[in-house]
Amino acid sequence: MTTSGPDGRDTGPGERGDLLDPRCPTRQLLDRIGTKWTSMTVKVLAEESPHEVRFAELRRRVPGISQKMLSTTLQSLARDGLVARRVEPTVPPAVHYRLTELGLSLEGPLSALRLWAETHMPEIDRNNRAADLSSAT
Repeated sequence: MTTSGPDGRDTGPGERGDLLDPRCPTRQLLDRIGTKWTSMTVKVLAEESPHEVRFAELRRRVPGISQKMLSTTLQSLARDGLVARRVEPTVPPAVHYRLTELGLSLEGPLSALRLWAETHMPEIDRNNRAADLSSAT
């Protein structure tokens, strides 16, 4: 895939693109891994690593996720090589998931982002309340 660099010229494989360009592969990847469902799914799988987790167990451990959204999230993670999928030929099929080494390397940055959010949540809440008060007057 060719994308535009900051100067507007096309970049080749291995070159950095322009994160502000919607065609930039890095931007597209950040769009996929930056969702709450990806963060929660990776967290659950990382907690069980190197063991596998069945689909139904993942769904139980990720509060609020629908079956369709979990399936979509896992397909995206598997396509990117972050998750490995194994199907047992039973009736119904038992589907197991685990993080790959690449997926495990994503847990650190996502964990840091979760920690940042937890640390700064009181300040964010105060700012939201202040903004709500100022917009109400």
